[in-house]
Order: sequence, then structure tokens, then C-alpha cells
Amino acid sequence: MKVLVTGGAGYIGSHACLCLLEDGHHVTVIDNLCNGSPVALDRVRELSGRSLRFVEGDVRSEADLATAFADGVDVVIHFAALKAVGESVEQPLRYFDNNISGTIQLLRSMEQAGTRRIVFSSSATVYGDPERIPIDEAAPLRATNPYGRSKLVMEQLIGDWCMASEGAGAALLRYFNPVGAHPSGRIGEAPKGWPNNLMPYVTQVAVGQRTQLNVFGDDWPTRDGTGVRDYLHVMDLAEAHVAALHYIASNAVCRAFNLGTGRGYSVRELVAAFESATGRPVPYKVVARRPGDVAEIWADPALARDQLGWQARRDLAQMCEDAWRWQSANPQGYAS
Repeated sequence: MKVLVTGGAGYIGSHACLCLLEDGHHVTVIDNLCNGSPVALDRVRELSGRSLRFVEGDVRSEADLATAFADGVDVVIHFAALKAVGESVEQPLRYFDNNISGTIQLLRSMEQAGTRRIVFSSSATVYGDPERIPIDEAAPLRATNPYGRSKLVMEQLIGDWCMASEGAGAALLRYFNPVGAHPSGRIGEAPKGWPNNLMPYVTQVAVGQRTQLNVFGDDWPTRDGTGVRDYLHVMDLAEAHVAALHYIASNAVCRAFNLGTGRGYSVRELVAAFESATGRPVPYKVVARRPGDVAEIWADPALARDQLGWQARRDLAQMCEDAWRWQSANPQGYAS
């Protein structure tokens, strides 16, 4: 299939592009490079031995999207979004403009191009502070921060578009906490500025780029007082997008799927696992909680297993090993 990947030069997008190329698809990427790197796409080409088309542009731009759709598109995989919870609390309008306005323009461009299939990069943040765990897809949707609210509105926009568009189909992939890197160490997570996610923060401390890890609260109602999350290897996540693409190619439905391992680890447990897997110390200090965070959250991934034929295969040790292989080989990310 001809697949347009928005935000394909970013962390998850680049890994998904690699899996798409390895699965035989033709890939066009549109990315404004605010969180991505063209070097990542060069390395995707290198690893796959195949070419892809890159359009440097913004999904809010009708003209940029027209260029991206010019060669024809069967399916869109939509990653392009700002993604930091804390930053979204400080800059809510920026998040609503980028994430929601970008999705509206993307759907308009899909209409004009006659493209009727989309796989959407959603988030477990749409569940907010859950009533029960593990979380299945029937859990209440009540995002607690602007980032999560933007993802929820994006889901709703896509759902309404599917209802109004004959033959349209969408997979809304609510993923938990992606970590790790491609086992080659050639592509991985390269945040610009201070890392907002735990694993790149840990690896930057381990490589000596930062002096210590800040742990945001040790008074959460969890087994050791630190936040508990469902960590998912980025390669498992990338493979889920390929499975979702095949699913909606033959199913004109709009359906949400949780993507996780079904197990939660605390911040302290992840740090201990990283130190064990890599032999690198990770000094840390406890600081105040971040606004918008929740105590613990992990997935019930049964629906993805049953409907998509997908389940996570890589364990926490492999997540840590692959993240460290990437960081140690690329201490400054793609600028190394």
C-alpha cells in the first residue's frame, strides 16, 4: 500500500516507517522536524535497504499536505503531534492548535484525496486517572491534562469523520509508555532539550549527559511510592501499526485498541532494571510531582491481541538494553 506517515521523522514514526518498508509498503513522510530528524529517515533507508519519500512540511498546511498526497495515498498513519504532558499544562493553546487543528486539516486533505483509512497515534492519557486497572477500551475517557485532552478530541474528530464518510476506517491506537530503540542502535529516541519521558532521561544520566535523574514524587499511592507505568518496546509498538494497517484495510470500522504489555513497573523498578541490564549507575533525587501526572496505569491489551493478532514480545530488560545501545552509540542523539 501507499502509506503517508505524518511525523514520520520522530521517535515512534521512524521505527514504524522501518517496519512498513520491511513489510513491503511504499512510504511518504511529512514532518516539520520540530521533534524529528532527517538523519533518522536516512538511517531508516539504510536499515531497510529501501527508499522513502520525505516532504518537509506541517500538517496544518493545506499546501504541504497537497504535496504529500500528490503520489496517491491508501492509508495515513498519523503521528504528528506535540506530546509532553508538562509542557501542555504550560502551553495549552499551542497543543490545541498543533494537535487538533493539524488533525482537522489532515482529514480535509484525506477527503480531497479520496483516502479513507487512517491509523491514529493516540495515548493512554485519554483515560486520565483510572478508576480501575488494568485498563480496557471500555474504561471512562477523562483526560487530566491538555495533551491528553487534545488526543481525546483528535480521536473524536476521526470517529465523527468515519461516521460521515462512507467506507472509512480508523484504528485508534492508545499506547502506554514507549521505550527502547531499534536493536541496531541506529535509530532511537532523541528528544530536543530536556527529556519529558523517563527512559531517555535515564539513558542521558547513564551516558554522563546529565548529572542525575529527577523522580517526580515518591509519595504516590503505589507499592514503592513512585509512579507505575506500562512500558512498551518501541519495536513492538511499530509492529502494532503494521498490524493495524492490515486490519483497517479490510475493516471499515473505527475502533480503539490499547497497546501495552499488561504489566506496570514503578520508576524505581525501571531504574533498577536499567542498572542491572547495562551495569551503568543512575543516580536520582526525588522532586515534586508534576502537574497532570497520575499514580499508576497499565493496559489490558486483550483486544489488540484478539482483533489485530498483536501482542508485545520484548521484555523490560530488552527495552533497557536497546535504549542503552542507542544512547551509548549516539550520546547527542542524531547530532552525534
